[in-house]
This record gives sequence, structure tokens and C-alpha cells, in this order.
Amino acid sequence: MPAHEKINYVEYPTRDLPATKAFFQTVFSWRFTDYGPDYAAFADEGLDGGFFSAEMSARSDNGSALIVFYSAQLEDTLTKVEAAGGEIVKPIFSFPGGRRFHFVEPGGNEFAVWSEPDGQ
Repeated sequence: MPAHEKINYVEYPTRDLPATKAFFQTVFSWRFTDYGPDYAAFADEGLDGGFFSAEMSARSDNGSALIVFYSAQLEDTLTKVEAAGGEIVKPIFSFPGGRRFHFVEPGGNEFAVWSEPDGQ
């Protein structure tokens, strides 16, 4: 049951719904439920949500919120992102508490992946 007044769902635009779905299926093993030709939902991925066809995309440099994934093997995840057609827009860098990189998936949306600092 959804928690009262807690974040429950996230929706993202995508310029290419089939490419976005294929990317997330390949890299993160997501499964989608299609609701017509212009919307696909995902569930059980830490936060439920969906992608809708649009001529826009979500990028942090335009003020969008940034969804950040966790990876225990940051370099391996970066390799998977690139192999599936993701564009690395910020290579791996350190920040207080860990390391991360940012990528843009084929539908134009920016996401990030973080991990613990080296040696942990």
C-alpha cells in the first residue's frame, strides 16, 4: 500500500520510447507494462514510474531532478551503459561519500550512478 504523503511514482518524458525501453531492459533488466503506444510503466525498481512519448527530455542542466542509481560495481555499470547506447556526460568523479558518473539514455534523459569510495 502506498505510504501517505511519500514519493510514490516518477514519470519521465522520452523522445524515443522504444529505445528508452530497450536501454533500461538491457542495462538494468527492467520490465515494462505498455499502456498504449505512448506510455510504458516500470515497477519494483526502487521507485515505480513510467516513460511517456514527448519532444522533450529531462536534463539536470535544464533544472530537472536527477534520479541516481546505486551500483556495487561502478565501472561495470558504466561499461553496460555505453554498450547499450548511453552517452556518458560526466565521467566517473569523486564526491564526498563516493564516486559517480552521469549518462544520457537514448531517449534523451540524464541519470547518474553512484558507488562507495574506492577501497570500500
